[in-house]
Amino acid sequence: MNESLILASALISGVLLGAMFYGGLWWTVRQGVSSKRAALWFLGSLLLRMGVALAGFYFVAGGDWQRLLLCLLGFVLARLAVTRLTRPPGENQPRQSMEGSHAP
Repeated sequence: MNESLILASALISGVLLGAMFYGGLWWTVRQGVSSKRAALWFLGSLLLRMGVALAGFYFVAGGDWQRLLLCLLGFVLARLAVTRLTRPPGENQPRQSMEGSHAP
C-alpha cells in the first residue's frame, strides 16, 4: 500500500480513537454525576476507554514510530474537537482574563 495512504489512515485512526476516548469521557461524566454509583461508572469507563485506546495505538503503530506519532496527533486533534463540540451554548466566546473582569 502507498506510504502516504498508510500515514493518512494512522491519522484518521487517531482521530477516531480520540473521539471515542474523549466522547466516552464526556458521556461518563454526564451519567456519573447523577448516578448513585458514580465511582463504578468512572472506574469502568476509565478501564474500557484506556484499554481500547492503548490497543488501538498498538495496532495502528505496528512498530513504526511515524504511524504512532500521527495516531497521537489525531488523538490530540480529536480532544480539541470534542472539547469544542461539547461546550455549553453560552461558552462559545473565549474567556477573558481575570484582570479585565472587575470594575475599576
